[in-house]
Amino acid sequence: MKVKQIENMHPNGQRVQEALVGAGAEGRIIETLEGSPTAATAAAQLDIEVGQVANSLIFEADGEPLLVLTSGQHKADLKKLAEFIDAKHIHRPNADFVREHTSQPIGGVAPLGHPRPLRTIVDTQLAAWPVVWAAGGHPHYVFPTSFDELVRITNGTPFDVGVKG
Repeated sequence: MKVKQIENMHPNGQRVQEALVGAGAEGRIIETLEGSPTAATAAAQLDIEVGQVANSLIFEADGEPLLVLTSGQHKADLKKLAEFIDAKHIHRPNADFVREHTSQPIGGVAPLGHPRPLRTIVDTQLAAWPVVWAAGGHPHYVFPTSFDELVRITNGTPFDVGVKG
């Protein structure tokens, strides 16, 4: 693993760590040596399978934010998601929308630690692994968790979000 202990944690990471502790999550944030702009990059740095990466994707669904935690081996099927949540329009928003609703940058969006709770869908494909890794509020921060814990700490709804990418 290409990681190190965090000496001076960024405020976003601190908020996520506090949210993890407050939710009773077991994992703690660690810092990767490089950013992880893709699931493949994150998997390589963590020496895990790409499917173990829990991508935090923000979508705009009928004007509201929707957080989709998807396995790194899948692409979210927007039509399937829209039907599941009964949305007329769903699309990837711009970076400003993401930052407004999460206070976190694209590439570092965590499953929690946002200004307010977000409607969350958790990809059932993440249940295939006992440990998955999610972003920690900063492009260099990640933490270990599990499918069941992600569902619990995000109050998420399990759903098979897509197809293999």
